[in-house]
Amino acid sequence: MDSSPSFPIPSVSKASDYRLDESVGYLIKRVRAALTMAVDRELVDFDVSHDQWSILLMIATARGDTAAELSREAACDTSSMTRMLDRLEAKGFVVRTRSEDDRRVVHLALTPSGQVLADQLPKVMIRVMNRHLAGFSAEEVELLKGLLRRMLENASECAGHAKAQASAASLQPAPQKT
Repeated sequence: MDSSPSFPIPSVSKASDYRLDESVGYLIKRVRAALTMAVDRELVDFDVSHDQWSILLMIATARGDTAAELSREAACDTSSMTRMLDRLEAKGFVVRTRSEDDRRVVHLALTPSGQVLADQLPKVMIRVMNRHLAGFSAEEVELLKGLLRRMLENASECAGHAKAQASAASLQPAPQKT
């Protein structure tokens, strides 16, 4: 089965031309790290980390109400998510409630103090993001967001191709031993 993607790869993306400091992936990772550190510095007084902040906002915006849903949304393993939720629960920001329909499912909700905190956190992120986007025009910010969304769509398409290939490979008969 052909493993090449169904979309054209830019010619600038050749291994022979690779330079770490010019790598889009490396630059994205560096920007993410810079944003995370800046947000963590701003959140010291709130007693939450960047990762905990994002969980609070995901719950507040109905992006997930179980550890499994939040793990998928945050792209992290469930054991890490469980530890972060334990800390948020210990701080009084999150409450866990067993589902009445399925006792294996534990739903998450913000406590009143968790909701107050979640309401304050976007201001922090906007302040940090504005500093990181200093000198960008509104059009450049929209362009950047559009390009990043397109990359996410491509990543989703690639994941779909990989899943289809894995599924097709699992349907192939096993080679016969001779």
